[in-house]
Amino acid sequence: MSFSRYDRQIILKEFGPKAQDKLASARVLVVGAGGLGTPVLQYLNAMGVGHLGIVDGDRVQASNLHRQVIFTEKQVGNYKVAAAKYFLQNQNSQTIIDTFCEFLNEKNAIELISSFDIVVDASDNFPTRYLVNDTCVILKKPFIYGALYGFEGQLSVFNYNEGPTYRCLFPTPPKADEIPNCDTQGVLGVLPGIIGNLQALEVIKLITGIGTSLSGKLLIFDALEQQYHQFHIHKKHENSQIYTLQKSYAIACAVPIHTIDAKTFLKLHQQEALQIIDVREPDEVKNAPFTGALNIPFQQLSENIKGEFLGTVVYFLCQSGVRSAKAIKQLQEHYPNTKFISLEGGFNALLTYEY
Repeated sequence: MSFSRYDRQIILKEFGPKAQDKLASARVLVVGAGGLGTPVLQYLNAMGVGHLGIVDGDRVQASNLHRQVIFTEKQVGNYKVAAAKYFLQNQNSQTIIDTFCEFLNEKNAIELISSFDIVVDASDNFPTRYLVNDTCVILKKPFIYGALYGFEGQLSVFNYNEGPTYRCLFPTPPKADEIPNCDTQGVLGVLPGIIGNLQALEVIKLITGIGTSLSGKLLIFDALEQQYHQFHIHKKHENSQIYTLQKSYAIACAVPIHTIDAKTFLKLHQQEALQIIDVREPDEVKNAPFTGALNIPFQQLSENIKGEFLGTVVYFLCQSGVRSAKAIKQLQEHYPNTKFISLEGGFNALLTYEY
């Protein structure tokens, strides 16, 4: 390790060469290489964290570029983990970087997380957050939580030194109709950078032991008012008593709907012509199309579906399964003679298989 490279932080008397050595020996897994994950990776890599892991199965989209600033226009369509690794290796060639071009799920979570010291939850959906939490509780790993909502950001440290877990703050996942649509609510480009950098700071604190971590506290940042607020999180002992993962972390719908798993869906798709409506945004479809599907973006669904012939069975597809479930709930009352089926896990689930 070149100490001259990190001289400006090593000369801090509260930091010093011992803290730099701890960074060099640390192994940090970042779940999600999006708006939060990219600033986390950029700064941990620059500051000398020796081993970084990146988990993400998504591709770079043009709509990512206003906030995921390590990606370029030429990388649109490339897998995010590959694009991120390219940037990070050019930024700091001394870092060991492991990439996992897949989404975290019930089958791979234990294996992926077990070999790292700290996990950064930079995901953008509730199923992954609960999965990260439960896996970290089982493996006794701390994780850094970050989330965005409109002009607000949230931050905390969970499962650290027997502190509160994510379920102490949010005991159970919301229902599908209670979740804002991440693709339509929007996000101010600079906000993920602010929260992501705060997540990186908490990682540095945990590795080196400097300062006071946010364990047991929830930090809320109001971007419009430039204000920070902290709230205490009460630990509930039963939330630390998790020994196995759930079979599924899919979000429940308030109104029951029919679903189909990716493997069964692909088998049917190969055997017969299915009527499939893809409710993703055009930019998402362009970078990851699904042959045979009609694209009607979720926001335009109620208006444009009226001009389409609907058969007795119609399959709905989105990126993660949330919008397709919402679409079915929106339509099934008005089309009682049609059976609507949502692809569980959405397009993300299809990436596990070759099609």
